[in-house]
Amino acid sequence: MSNKEKIIHLFYTKHLKPVDIALQLDISNSYVTKIIKNDSRYHKEKTQRKQQNKIKHKEQTIEYIRKKQKSNKDSYEALIYQLKKDAEELSYYFDISNRSFRKFNASAYKYNSKRKRFEIDRKLNVSIDVPKTVY
Repeated sequence: MSNKEKIIHLFYTKHLKPVDIALQLDISNSYVTKIIKNDSRYHKEKTQRKQQNKIKHKEQTIEYIRKKQKSNKDSYEALIYQLKKDAEELSYYFDISNRSFRKFNASAYKYNSKRKRFEIDRKLNVSIDVPKTVY
């Protein structure tokens, strides 16, 4: 089987791309393209491949949009959960824990590595009910 016959067989029967055919047969891309274009089936094959690529692209776009929407929905649900949790912690019906208070007022606390705890900045004037240390 000659190179021309191999090229035509791989392109029209196996539906390989010219680049892949060139690599497989160890010849130049331009030679492969030249042989393919001289065949009478070229325009029909090219049209079919364009249509297949359009369909494939459309499917991939739809799949990408679905994944993005799912990701956004998951993020939205996580945000709603966090908002409910924060609202509950800040509500006057519930006592806020020392850790939560420190989290909401992070700039007021400094970490003491010797004692392994957070301590309130001594420069601040705070009321008596504010936790001075948080473990």
